[in-house]
Amino acid sequence: MKKLRLAIAGFTACSGCQLTLLNCEAELLQLAQHFEFSYFPLACSTAKPDDMYDALLVEGCISTIAEECFLQELRQKSGVLIAIGSCAANGGIPAMPIKPMSGKGEDITPPRPLHDLVRIDRTLYGCPPEKHEILALLSDLLRGVFPPALDYPVCTECTMRENRCLLTQNRQLCLGALTLGGCNARCPSLSVPCEGCRGPVPDANIPASLKCYAEYGYDTETVMDRLGRFFPRENQ
Repeated sequence: MKKLRLAIAGFTACSGCQLTLLNCEAELLQLAQHFEFSYFPLACSTAKPDDMYDALLVEGCISTIAEECFLQELRQKSGVLIAIGSCAANGGIPAMPIKPMSGKGEDITPPRPLHDLVRIDRTLYGCPPEKHEILALLSDLLRGVFPPALDYPVCTECTMRENRCLLTQNRQLCLGALTLGGCNARCPSLSVPCEGCRGPVPDANIPASLKCYAEYGYDTETVMDRLGRFFPRENQ
């Protein structure tokens, strides 16, 4: 079976999403039997862009003209493009409305998610995505398909794990009701409120959720500001 040619690129982000793949230590040798990691600068400092790739995995948002041009170049060379992590999907932490990034002249641009600039075929959410999600994605790419898109909140996973509700029982600001699941309720299972790193769940009942938060002392502005840590307010 012919190996799939992969390109893995990182733009404005912390590299944590790429490190999640590199931390799949027990699976890396098996992955190497099925994939040719043709461009992966984080793993090989001498990596240079090649001609064509079967798939491109991208971490990070776009915050410079140079990044925008390089992303478009890679998009043209790649059969499919998968956005990896909150920064690539929604802008993430770099897109928070804080002091503008410093840089050289006019090259700096407002941080933008990938879908503002190029066509995205699939997105893995999270800060970073879970290890099992990345492995499932690679497995599905070998079969020529994409993982099914998730459509349920973190609260669903908390219920399945029979977790104590941090909002209704502890009166903590937990964003599990508004946040896309897939993390197996990692933080609430450790008694840490969900911070919304995976972005909002599709078709969330925002008015009902905000009414529920208000009953426990959290007004709309407070809730939406917290959600904006990983999902900028202009996208809400």
